[in-house]
Amino acid sequence: MTDFLRERYEEVDLTPGQGKITATISIGLGALALLGSFCFLYPELFTTPEFRGFYQIDVLRVILFIGIGIGFVCGFFSVFRHQEKRYGIIGMVLACMAALIGSGQLDVPPVDGRSLYAGLDYFVLTLLVLALVFIPLERAYPKSETQKTLRRGWITDMKYFLFSHVGLQLITFFTVIPIQVFLHNRVDIGFQQWVASQPLWLQFIAILVVIDLGTYWIHRAFHEVPWLWKFHAVHHSTQQMDWLASSRLHVVEIIANRFVGYLPIFILGFAPSAVYAYLVFVSFHAIFIHANVRFRFPLLRWVIATPEFHHWHHSSEDEAVDKNYAAFLPLYDKLFGTLIMPNRLAAKYGTRGSTQVPEGMVDQFLYPFRRQNQHRE
Repeated sequence: MTDFLRERYEEVDLTPGQGKITATISIGLGALALLGSFCFLYPELFTTPEFRGFYQIDVLRVILFIGIGIGFVCGFFSVFRHQEKRYGIIGMVLACMAALIGSGQLDVPPVDGRSLYAGLDYFVLTLLVLALVFIPLERAYPKSETQKTLRRGWITDMKYFLFSHVGLQLITFFTVIPIQVFLHNRVDIGFQQWVASQPLWLQFIAILVVIDLGTYWIHRAFHEVPWLWKFHAVHHSTQQMDWLASSRLHVVEIIANRFVGYLPIFILGFAPSAVYAYLVFVSFHAIFIHANVRFRFPLLRWVIATPEFHHWHHSSEDEAVDKNYAAFLPLYDKLFGTLIMPNRLAAKYGTRGSTQVPEGMVDQFLYPFRRQNQHRE
């Protein structure tokens, strides 16, 4: 089934005027609207407790039905333009199903408690916002003009994106809870209160500096320790960079990165508002530096990690191997001798030598656990 989806829906030519763009929009918005409707119907199962208090029902009602309307209209036009009318019909059906499920179920009272849940709302809202930002950006300023929006591997990356958002509670269970247990009665409350009393802008900078130092070394370890490289090779297996490629991370690496990132936050006791600002900024930044954009930022690239900087980290060219580990501050690569910034953009990506990562999320999850020869060239 997965091979069929890759064959039919990857490397798709979205030339305007053929009904393919409207079909893609129709199916995409219809699917998101349908998932969003389930969030309204079963909020205790599909919404994230931390977000429920911020939701405005009237605003969400408008967003939902705008999405349904656009999806249905795009599907209608696709029926008349696309060679295969079924795609437009599928989008229209999804939109109608979303309208039926979502109507009359929008005024759901707030749900208290932290029972088992799937962050479907987090997935839907994040994907919608990021797609609206990055797809037009990559089409307007592409680094690779031949790379398609529905490029090879996007289905696999979408599965990773889904897991990392819907599985937020599971990831938190394996990161935050062990840290809380480990640090119980081991932190200086007075020092934490002093840290939390500092200006928010200063806390924000401190979080970036401290966490990026830990991130640099854990990232470097995943490259230079052979058995850890097997997990990180999954991330490097993508051969076409774009915003969605940032999601391709093995669950073991996700947990390790989150643990290293959260540990100093809990030890130092930063204010929640500074932490939330950091999480929002870094999440967006991590996606931006993977994007298929040609921006160079001549001065800024030496201060903050840019797409140019991180694309060199993903490059399979000889000079780029095991370089540019920093997630945010290139200064750490400069200090530790791993910085590379040629006066050109990276040309090719992917793993090298005998590191041959299979396609598909399940096979990639199992890949590090299978016995194999691992020689990095």
